[in-house]
Amino acid sequence: MSLDQFERKLGVKKAEKDPALIASLIKTAKKDMEFLATIEVNDLSARKVMGNYYDALRAMLEAIALDRGYKVYSHEAFTEFLKGLGHDAIGKQFDRFRRIRNSINYYGTDISVEEVSQHKEDIIRLIDKVNLLFRPIKKGGKP
Repeated sequence: MSLDQFERKLGVKKAEKDPALIASLIKTAKKDMEFLATIEVNDLSARKVMGNYYDALRAMLEAIALDRGYKVYSHEAFTEFLKGLGHDAIGKQFDRFRRIRNSINYYGTDISVEEVSQHKEDIIRLIDKVNLLFRPIKKGGKP
């Protein structure tokens, strides 16, 4: 699917590039990751930890979309957005975590400490890959 088709079909719109918002999303995601690193994954925290790692990943993708002049209005659309940029593997990995998060949030699916521990590491690696997609942002938040 081309980016033009993607815009029409999945609710992605052209947007003004907002360097301050992009920087804020990145900063927030990084702070969230630092916080999450301090949380013990146990039976009580597993659901929330998984969801919050996913949210940090999604915030980074939102920043990338804005950096390229797009506003993405659904989580599912990020997969197609990444594919449209030629990053199919990253899109598939993101979609995997989107589905896990949806099953937890919307279908009451349980997730084990072991699963969260593995997914956490996978999301951290994926965020490292996502960081490489950013165009250089100069000091002061201007590209």
